[in-house]
Amino acid sequence: MRILKHRRTDRPRAVNRKRHADNAERVKVHVTKGDTVRVMRGDDKGKEGKIIRVYHKTGRVTIEGVNIVKRHRRARTAQEQSGIVDFPAPIHASNVMLLDPKKGNPTRTRRQIDEDGTKERIAVKSGEAIPRVLK
Repeated sequence: MRILKHRRTDRPRAVNRKRHADNAERVKVHVTKGDTVRVMRGDDKGKEGKIIRVYHKTGRVTIEGVNIVKRHRRARTAQEQSGIVDFPAPIHASNVMLLDPKKGNPTRTRRQIDEDGTKERIAVKSGEAIPRVLK
């Protein structure tokens, strides 16, 4: 059988594997879907809302009623109507803070492991447990 000269099969592929691992890595985000947060930085500073979606690859979150942008949308079907659509765009997760369930103020969180082994988020300011919203 003839050896293919244009194809290098003996070269190391570790470089590509590492690049893929870096690109596919998830960013650790301190909030989850359903949490109520307050925007601390940017044009929408001070606004509160519920998280609609978390983007783990980019470390961004979409919050309802925050960072509303307009997009010109063309009708894709005969029944659909063209026009300008308003929708919330994602913002970086470092610009939002979770709200304390007791007082409603922004707070940092700690993790606490209960007796049965489940992890729980604790508000630093009040010491209250922040419940997870089931999807």
